[in-house]
Amino acid sequence: MPNPRVSLLASRVRAAPPRAGATRIVLIDGPAGSGKTTLATRLGTALGAQVLHGDDMYEGWAGLATLDEVLAQVLDPLSRGEEGGFRRWDWIGSRRAERIAVPVADALVIEGVGVASRAARERASLVLFVEAPWETRLARGIARDGEPMRAEWERWHLAEDRYLEREGTRAAADHVLDGAAPVED
Repeated sequence: MPNPRVSLLASRVRAAPPRAGATRIVLIDGPAGSGKTTLATRLGTALGAQVLHGDDMYEGWAGLATLDEVLAQVLDPLSRGEEGGFRRWDWIGSRRAERIAVPVADALVIEGVGVASRAARERASLVLFVEAPWETRLARGIARDGEPMRAEWERWHLAEDRYLEREGTRAAADHVLDGAAPVED
């Protein structure tokens, strides 16, 4: 079955009730290199929504362990009708950097490995899971990060598989998309 069009996904978001105060949260999860960021950018544009990236939330390569704490800094205030936000992770400095503000809005797109955890899904209006073969994902990661990061990608791959399985993310998704196939507008 072909991937749903971006316009269809945007329509589903607009039709869904908000579950974080007045904000409709879209969570785009799946393994690294599967195409989540590309889809999030396109869907965010279609919705006129801010897009948050897991890469800005993780505390380095071991960041899945603290991701829910960072997501709560966004989702809890939004659920109360207040601005949320978090401090971006500086990968080079290995520390938190500037604050990214997340105002109350009609929609918000959050993408990254682990963003559709059980805790976060409670506030989501739509959950998408993007997947692609490991070889494709690794090639994309190496193209982006360089060959010296291969070992980190391989370690991350094992950690993300365990995390996604434990959280039941794929099974809980509203749509599973093939990140190696096109997603039409």
